[in-house]
Amino acid sequence: MKLSVIIPAYNEEKRLPRTLREIDGYLKKQDYDSEIIVVSDGSTDKTVEVVKNLMNYIENLKILDFKKNRGKGFGVRQGMLKAMGDYRLFTDADNSTSIDQVEKMWSFFEKGYDVVIGSRDVKGAVLSPPQPWWRRLLGDIFRFLTHIICGTWGILDTQCGFKGFTKKAAENIFKEAKINGFAFDPEILVIAKKFGYKIKEIPVRWRNDPESKVKFKNMIKMGIGLFKIRLNLIFHKYD
Repeated sequence: MKLSVIIPAYNEEKRLPRTLREIDGYLKKQDYDSEIIVVSDGSTDKTVEVVKNLMNYIENLKILDFKKNRGKGFGVRQGMLKAMGDYRLFTDADNSTSIDQVEKMWSFFEKGYDVVIGSRDVKGAVLSPPQPWWRRLLGDIFRFLTHIICGTWGILDTQCGFKGFTKKAAENIFKEAKINGFAFDPEILVIAKKFGYKIKEIPVRWRNDPESKVKFKNMIKMGIGLFKIRLNLIFHKYD
């Protein structure tokens, strides 16, 4: 199996069906085997039921159903470690970055990169529509703090929910990951850098969803998560 697509989901009964159909429509046209893994992170709506119903129409669609809500990082980690693909991509349930953007990753994997991440901030990225100014400001502040606290210098966008990994990199990185919340993105990049994996940041086409699940309180938790990452580095938790 070449590609595994992991989608973390928390109460996504409304947005998931369209996203899954679009991803399936794209993958059916490719000449390689693939799978789609939805990880329900303690959903209390019909997320799991919706996915199970779609299994009758979408080949290689799978569901991991966790009853307790732990966070996006937990969901992505479980999906990555359960996946079978030689390459493993996680993307958001709101389909803010369309699956066809994965085509930009293949040439860099072929050049020896282990981690290829989508970015809204490198040259060539298209934001349609863009984020509101206040969310961009918060993003800039978070990026600066991430650089200072975690040492992610050189990476412009740690938070774009479209990241690809080779099988080896995914298994080694996510096996060591500790953060369950939204701060898991910089953590996996910190681990990747620590392990010496080659990281490439590529421009993607990205659509802002006004119903984004990331709220101001999540930004506070993300900030706390950065200090947890720093402490994990100090105490060699990623060794």
